[in-house]
Amino acid sequence: MSTYYDVAVIGAGMAGASIAAELAPHASVLLAEAEAHPGYHTTGRSAAFWEECYGGPELVPLTLASGRYLREHDFLAPRGAFYIAREGQEDEVEAFIARFADSGATIERLGREELVRRIPGLQPEWTLAISEPACADIDVAGLHQHYLAAGRRQGVELRTNARLEAAEREGAGWRLSFGRAGEARAGVLVDAAGAWADPIAELAGASPLGIAPLRRTVAQLRTDPAPPEDLPLVLDLSGEFYFKPENGRLWLSPHDETPSAPCDAAPEELDVAIAIDRFEHVADWQVLAVERKWAGLRSFSLDRLPVYGFDGVREGFFWFAGQGGFGIQTAPAAARLAAQLLLDRPRDAMTEALDSKLYSPVRFDWQNAVQPLG
Repeated sequence: MSTYYDVAVIGAGMAGASIAAELAPHASVLLAEAEAHPGYHTTGRSAAFWEECYGGPELVPLTLASGRYLREHDFLAPRGAFYIAREGQEDEVEAFIARFADSGATIERLGREELVRRIPGLQPEWTLAISEPACADIDVAGLHQHYLAAGRRQGVELRTNARLEAAEREGAGWRLSFGRAGEARAGVLVDAAGAWADPIAELAGASPLGIAPLRRTVAQLRTDPAPPEDLPLVLDLSGEFYFKPENGRLWLSPHDETPSAPCDAAPEELDVAIAIDRFEHVADWQVLAVERKWAGLRSFSLDRLPVYGFDGVREGFFWFAGQGGFGIQTAPAAARLAAQLLLDRPRDAMTEALDSKLYSPVRFDWQNAVQPLG
């Protein structure tokens, strides 16, 4: 007979590893990963920064609530960030500031003088900026291993090469088949499958929510001059690029969001070329070589907010998905909140100020699951 678990979590990237670790002190947990190693897809391909405004004002509470945990466990290193803009974009700068004014994020205006001091060779048309001094580099691999280790210490069973092939209701729970990796029974099924969230939902008989994978490209460049080690994360206010230093090299993205099927994402040469062209219009640096390039899938719901909570129709099915590019920087608070929702446990200091209704799957119209309620 197959082993019974209180909860089976599908996907062992950052989402699955973190919620499994949060559930483990209170429940028996199976963590099932389709690949040979946890974190093979999006988690292992992150641009690795913690940035307060990333994802919009509705995500700021999750980011800020996670920040203390990340600092206390030494997963953050100071970096700072600049959203830069060209002369003539004053209205866009003011709109950004107004949008985040009451969010809790720390932002301030900067002028050309400070920009030139921090970004050598900056082209003359870039005259405006918004600074985020709290922005930090994040140790993604360290955080992921932290959650996997915490889960292991508390009894989480990790199965790799365990692709979910069937999920059927059996009494008050689930009977799950992982092909050659065996079967399991569980009381609750957690969908933490990232780009595969909707296919997992359909496999389990739940309605998909329109969670769409979007490809994001990053290239590692060797440049002359090499980027200063204290260069902030630099983001285009219009969303055309971002770049940051990494061990004497430059990590550069064209900020692409190309629709994709769930897959082992690979970078396109055109996207790398677009990124370099955009960068050459920002700083007077020579690109000497593209040393590495990679792509990952960032998965969003239709309103671009994450989905945490029990399905509105399918009993025993819990969503922990749609976390876009902010799933890593919000992992501590998101996983803690989701575990409390799943187990019906009280909030704590990390989660007490979070509005779980913003992220609930019940915000979607269950008669037509791809339409958010308005």
